[in-house]
This record gives sequence, C-alpha cells and structure tokens, in this order.
Amino acid sequence: MENFYQDVLKRIERASKVLNLPEQIKNVILNPQRIVQLSLVLKRDNGDLEVFQAYRVQHNDAYGPFKGGIRFHVNTDLNEVKALAILMTLKNSVVNLPYGGAKGGISVDPRSLSEAELERLSRAYVNGIYSIIGSKKDIPAPDVNTNSQVMAWMADQYSLLSNNYVPESFTGKPTNFGGSFGRDIATSFGGIVVLEEFLKTVDNFGKTQSELKVAIQGVGNAGSNAARILAKKGYRVVAISDSRGGIYNANGLKIKSILNEYEEKKSRDKSITIMDTKFECEKITNQQLLELDVEVLIPAALENQISQKNASEIKAMVILELANGPVTFDAEEKLLAKNITLLPGILVNAGGVVGSYFEWVQNNSGDKWSKAEVLEKIEDRMKESFADLYQVKNKLNTDYHTAAFVSSINKVKEIMSLRGRI
Repeated sequence: MENFYQDVLKRIERASKVLNLPEQIKNVILNPQRIVQLSLVLKRDNGDLEVFQAYRVQHNDAYGPFKGGIRFHVNTDLNEVKALAILMTLKNSVVNLPYGGAKGGISVDPRSLSEAELERLSRAYVNGIYSIIGSKKDIPAPDVNTNSQVMAWMADQYSLLSNNYVPESFTGKPTNFGGSFGRDIATSFGGIVVLEEFLKTVDNFGKTQSELKVAIQGVGNAGSNAARILAKKGYRVVAISDSRGGIYNANGLKIKSILNEYEEKKSRDKSITIMDTKFECEKITNQQLLELDVEVLIPAALENQISQKNASEIKAMVILELANGPVTFDAEEKLLAKNITLLPGILVNAGGVVGSYFEWVQNNSGDKWSKAEVLEKIEDRMKESFADLYQVKNKLNTDYHTAAFVSSINKVKEIMSLRGRI
C-alpha cells in the first residue's frame, strides 16, 4: 500500500504549506511514536502451522490514549497501517475526541479460516500487543473484516492476561459484553449526518430526496447500513456492490429486501455475492458503479478506488468518503477541477470512532445508554464538526479535504506545543 501511504503524506504536505508549518514540526507530526511488527504463528485445525504478519502502529497520543481499528485483510501491510494510523490521529482531532491515533492489522484472508482458527489468531494478536494497549494507553476497535465477535475474543483475552474484567480495553464489542447500542451503525449514521448537512448548503442540488440518486460501493458494515439508512429516508439508492461486482436499477433498488436476502444467504454460503439477488436489476462491475451518473457516490470499501485512471469518468456531484482514503491525491485534483465536491473520510467516517468514544465513556462510568441516546450524541457531534469544517473551508477559500487536513493538523500541533513536545 505504498501509494496510499504516499497519498496521505502528500495531503499533509499540502496542508502544511497552508499552515506555513516548519519542516521539523511537520516531520514530528508525520512520524509514528511506535511501530510494532509481529509474526503470529497459527496452528490450523489440521495441525499445520502458518505464520501471519501483523502490525500495530501508534501514531500520536498528544490528545489522549491511542485509538484505532484492527483490520484483517490479505493486502494489509505496514505502509497501509501507518497511513491509517496517521488518518486516525487527524480524524479524532476533526471531531474533537480526547484520543490520539493508532491502527492495527493482520495480513490474512479471514474467509480462509475456520471460526476456531479466527479466534486463535485474534487471541494471538492480543498476546503480541498486550503490553502496549489498555483503556488509558491504546483502545482498539473493529475495522475491515473484523466485527463485534472478534472484539469480544480480543477483549476477553486482554481480561485474561490482566487477571481483571476490563471491557473498556476494546470498543465495538457485543452489547451484552460492554458494547454500546448504536455502535454497529455509527460509521454509516455519522456519514449520512455529514451528507445531509452538506446537502443543506447546496439545497439538495435543487432536487427532492427521492430524486437524489445514490450509488454505494461496498456492502460491508458501512456500505450496507448507509444503504439502509438512505433508503429509509427516501433517497433513491440505484446501485450497490461487493468486491466481485454490483447491481443497478435506475428506478431505485429494493434495498431492505435485497440486503436481507443477501445477508441471509451469506450466513449459509460465503461464496454468495450481491449479484445473486432475485430482485430486478442489472449486473455491473465496481468500475461501472463508480462511473454512474448519480448525484451522490459513496465509496465504502477500500482505499484507492478512484484514481487518475478513472477520475475523468466520475459523474457524481458529491463523493462521500465512507471508506478510508478511497480517492487518491492525484484523482482529487481532477475531481475538484470538475467541480465535484469531495467530503473527506477523516470527517465522514468518524461516526465510528465517535460511537466508540461513547462506548468507552459508558464502560468507564458503568452506565448504559439507549440506542436513541447514543445516536443523538453522535448526530450532535457530527453536526458540530461539519459546521466547524464548513467555517474553516470558507475562511481559507479552499475545498473540504484541504480544510479538514489543515484544521486537524493545526489542532495536533497546538496540543503538542501545549504539552511541550514540540
């Protein structure tokens, strides 16, 4: 993921120039405080031994304990995790959370593991990073291909090693093991709040909700929940995809029925794709989905999906970055030249970490809030953060992406200075 890492550095370089940030200060902010690399040995169900590379990058804790997800993906490498850790620091500062940034990952295709193997690998990862994590040091959470069950195994392993009950050491857990109501949809919910706050600034592009066409790349937790929320609100979701392809209907997809069918089939057969639906639609590629003539495009899968190669073909009016870094730096310049609005992931997908923060607060206080209370708090925080970003954007007369990086880097610089680190 060298290109993704370089893209993050380019965006920081651009923001640093706007801030007139001295080179030495920029370098302090850029470099992670700690990098942990592990070789995890997994005993497979058949008795074979297999080694998996794993990482935890702790980027900056000036604002508070490190915070960031753990992903299981076959293409995960150190550069990807470093880039994501930097983005977590900036993301947490954009939404004014008392956290620094971190990220973790294992280079593995979890679909190739049995449930027992997945549990053993999850626990082995915690064994490897136990000494550097904790509720006041570094609080991991779910990310790509990890979920509440993986977090339950990890939090349990941490508790066993600590000889103590410490559910606050991880977030994104099941609700009956210290998890928060509403956390499962927090990323999508927060992203839709940002989208709707933005649409107010352009008066819905002069269209009603039912006229606003939306295409969503990705049918994981973020993409599927975004589709459900938007469809329930009356938006016309015309396309959605998984890693192997997607479906399209210009009149709008029956999202609730399609996703219910897909998730039920997927629970029995992992080879099922969204294209196997029985509902009326046209099968399309992920590339075709990205290039659809829609008002709103939501990349909710992996990074680098929109690049120089396809940027000129993008027709959406606004791109909502629900994934981390789905648009490359070079593509961003092309999109802006076409007057396409790019709403940055370090704000858009921050609903997940905001939800994690409220889970952590509940764990530490021993309280338990209702789903409505949690979502209301997330909504308020996302609205406030968008309003702050909108003000910075207008003050600097720049785009949302640049404004978000400028604002967050400036906040990190200020807290590091206040604490005497620079």
